[in-house]
Amino acid sequence: MLKVGVLGAGHLGKIHLRLLNESPKYDLIGFYDPDDINGQKVAAEFGYTYIENINELIDAVDVIDIVTPTLSHYDCAKKAMEKGKHVFIEKPITNTLEEAEELLQLEQKNGVKGQVGHVERFNPAFLAVKDKIQSPMFIEAHRLAEFNPRGTDVPVVLDLMIHDIDAILSVVNSEVKQINASGVSVISNSPDIANARIEFENGCVANLTASRISLKNMRKSRFFQRDAYISVDFLEKKAEVVKMKDAPESPGDFDMILQNAEGVKKQIYFENPEIEANNAILDELETFADAITQNTTPVVTLKQGTQALRVALQIIQSF
Repeated sequence: MLKVGVLGAGHLGKIHLRLLNESPKYDLIGFYDPDDINGQKVAAEFGYTYIENINELIDAVDVIDIVTPTLSHYDCAKKAMEKGKHVFIEKPITNTLEEAEELLQLEQKNGVKGQVGHVERFNPAFLAVKDKIQSPMFIEAHRLAEFNPRGTDVPVVLDLMIHDIDAILSVVNSEVKQINASGVSVISNSPDIANARIEFENGCVANLTASRISLKNMRKSRFFQRDAYISVDFLEKKAEVVKMKDAPESPGDFDMILQNAEGVKKQIYFENPEIEANNAILDELETFADAITQNTTPVVTLKQGTQALRVALQIIQSF
């Protein structure tokens, strides 16, 4: 078991505390929160050990789980990594690209491992079809949320869209060529609605929309590639694969056949991948434990978290 400590006991921090406390792969030593009143309250309510000194907690563990506001990710991770501790950092990895790149250097210098909490990589609907997404050429993603004051300290791109940015970067094996985007501030001081068009060197185009002032929640992505269309509903945890193949010479009565202008006939057929229920947050934390104990590469590396942040910041800068 790896000794773990949590930094931050807010809404998400409490979820991490509960899951780490239940996981057989971790020994939860305690948590730190800069708000002493909140720290005492969480300790009294749930029974976790509240450690008032951040350095004392870091010294006592093997892994630090950083679930603090984004502005403090860098400082917390740097303290831990300089003491030789592995770090799990909630998304986005840091507030600035410079901070993220310094953490990459610290990771290598101190021989530790890091993982970024891009939890949608562990969404069962995405896991069910990820291997089927091969060389997509057009991607459309919509991530809409009802207004919640929590998270409005950062633009909607860093709050919501970055989930889809990371997922898309994980399946498009190409460098970003060009980004065009627009964003509008409606309620917050930072953009609440954003749309981005990302063009990749290999010709793939991704069109992303994110809003945190919608009337309903939606998290859907669609991937179009040669002879296939793949739909992922991250919210409902559903996925569908629509494929095409050469039509048989004698199609059945219920076969769906399309014929193009050149007379080529294709048969359309549907696949409904089996989706295995999971706890995505628990999975991301436990796969990180496996990466440490088995000395393998984390599922979402600090480098990948940095790439997602880089694209997100480029989108914000192009508003």
